[in-house]
Amino acid sequence: MPEPRLATGIWVAAYLARLGLANIPAYVTARGDETAGAVLVKCAHLDGTAALYGREWDWDSDSRPWRVLAQGPEREVDGTIARQRGFDPDLWVIEIESRDGRTLLDQPGLA
Repeated sequence: MPEPRLATGIWVAAYLARLGLANIPAYVTARGDETAGAVLVKCAHLDGTAALYGREWDWDSDSRPWRVLAQGPEREVDGTIARQRGFDPDLWVIEIESRDGRTLLDQPGLA
Protein backbone atom coordinates (compact mmCIF):
# COMPACT_ATOMS: atom_id res chain seq x y z
CA MET A 1 0.00 0.00 0.00
CA PRO A 2 1.53 3.37 -0.97
CA GLU A 3 2.24 5.75 1.84
CA PRO A 4 0.04 8.84 1.98
CA ARG A 5 1.48 12.03 0.53
CA LEU A 6 1.69 15.23 2.49
CA ALA A 7 -0.32 18.15 1.06
CA THR A 8 2.01 20.37 -0.97
CA GLY A 9 1.21 23.55 0.97
CA ILE A 10 2.19 21.87 4.24
CA TRP A 11 5.38 20.43 2.69
CA VAL A 12 6.36 23.87 1.35
CA ALA A 13 5.80 25.53 4.75
CA ALA A 14 7.90 22.87 6.49
CA TYR A 15 10.68 23.14 3.89
CA LEU A 16 10.81 26.93 4.22
CA ALA A 17 10.99 26.57 8.01
CA ARG A 18 13.86 24.08 7.70
CA LEU A 19 15.72 26.42 5.33
CA GLY A 20 15.14 29.32 7.73
CA LEU A 21 16.65 27.33 10.61
CA ALA A 22 19.73 26.72 8.42
CA ASN A 23 19.94 30.48 7.60
CA ILE A 24 19.31 29.84 3.91
CA PRO A 25 17.12 32.61 2.43
CA ALA A 26 14.16 31.19 0.49
CA TYR A 27 10.99 32.55 -1.06
CA VAL A 28 7.89 31.21 -2.77
CA THR A 29 7.95 32.84 -6.20
CA ALA A 30 4.98 30.92 -7.61
CA ARG A 31 2.19 29.44 -5.55
CA GLY A 32 0.58 26.26 -6.83
CA ASP A 33 -2.16 23.91 -5.81
CA GLU A 34 -2.25 23.57 -2.00
CA THR A 35 -3.06 19.88 -2.09
CA ALA A 36 -1.25 18.24 -4.98
CA GLY A 37 0.86 20.79 -6.85
CA ALA A 38 4.33 19.76 -7.94
CA VAL A 39 7.33 21.73 -6.61
CA LEU A 40 10.40 23.14 -8.35
CA VAL A 41 13.30 24.49 -6.28
CA LYS A 42 15.59 27.07 -7.87
CA CYS A 43 18.92 27.65 -6.19
CA ALA A 44 20.40 31.01 -7.20
CA HIS A 45 24.15 30.96 -6.61
CA LEU A 46 24.32 34.78 -6.53
CA ASP A 47 26.91 34.85 -9.32
CA GLY A 48 24.50 34.87 -12.27
CA THR A 49 24.07 31.09 -12.31
CA ALA A 50 21.41 28.84 -10.85
CA ALA A 51 20.27 25.23 -10.61
CA LEU A 52 16.71 23.96 -10.82
CA TYR A 53 15.56 20.87 -8.94
CA GLY A 54 12.45 18.79 -9.36
CA ARG A 55 11.23 15.36 -8.42
CA GLU A 56 10.99 12.66 -11.05
CA TRP A 57 9.88 9.08 -10.66
CA ASP A 58 12.73 6.56 -10.53
CA TRP A 59 11.24 3.22 -11.57
CA ASP A 60 14.32 1.27 -10.45
CA SER A 61 14.10 2.43 -6.83
CA ASP A 62 10.32 3.07 -6.84
CA SER A 63 10.92 6.54 -5.42
CA ARG A 64 10.78 10.20 -6.44
CA PRO A 65 14.25 11.66 -5.76
CA TRP A 66 15.16 15.29 -6.34
CA ARG A 67 17.14 15.77 -9.55
CA VAL A 68 18.78 18.68 -11.31
CA LEU A 69 16.45 19.62 -14.17
CA ALA A 70 18.43 22.61 -15.43
CA GLN A 71 21.56 24.53 -14.50
CA GLY A 72 23.58 27.36 -15.91
CA PRO A 73 22.90 31.06 -16.45
CA GLU A 74 20.10 32.18 -14.16
CA ARG A 75 18.16 33.71 -17.04
CA GLU A 76 18.04 30.34 -18.81
CA VAL A 77 16.92 28.56 -15.63
CA ASP A 78 14.17 31.20 -15.24
CA GLY A 79 13.10 30.43 -18.82
CA THR A 80 12.81 26.74 -17.96
CA ILE A 81 10.63 27.64 -14.98
CA ALA A 82 8.41 29.87 -17.13
CA ARG A 83 7.91 27.07 -19.65
CA GLN A 84 7.06 24.56 -16.91
CA ARG A 85 4.55 26.99 -15.36
CA GLY A 86 2.99 27.37 -18.82
CA PHE A 87 2.30 23.61 -18.88
CA ASP A 88 1.37 23.32 -15.19
CA PRO A 89 -0.27 26.34 -13.51
CA ASP A 90 -0.55 24.32 -10.26
CA LEU A 91 3.26 24.23 -9.98
CA TRP A 92 4.98 25.72 -6.93
CA VAL A 93 8.36 27.45 -7.34
CA ILE A 94 10.66 28.07 -4.38
CA GLU A 95 13.77 30.18 -4.85
CA ILE A 96 16.77 29.76 -2.57
CA GLU A 97 19.76 32.08 -2.39
CA SER A 98 22.88 30.03 -1.66
CA ARG A 99 26.36 30.74 -2.97
CA ASP A 100 27.47 27.19 -2.15
CA GLY A 101 24.34 25.56 -3.58
CA ARG A 102 22.90 24.24 -0.30
CA THR A 103 19.27 23.24 -0.76
CA LEU A 104 18.85 20.63 2.01
CA LEU A 105 16.96 18.50 -0.52
CA ASP A 106 19.36 15.64 0.14
CA GLN A 107 18.39 15.47 3.83
CA PRO A 108 16.00 12.90 5.29
CA GLY A 109 12.37 13.92 5.47
CA LEU A 110 12.33 15.92 2.23
CA ALA A 111 11.48 13.05 -0.10
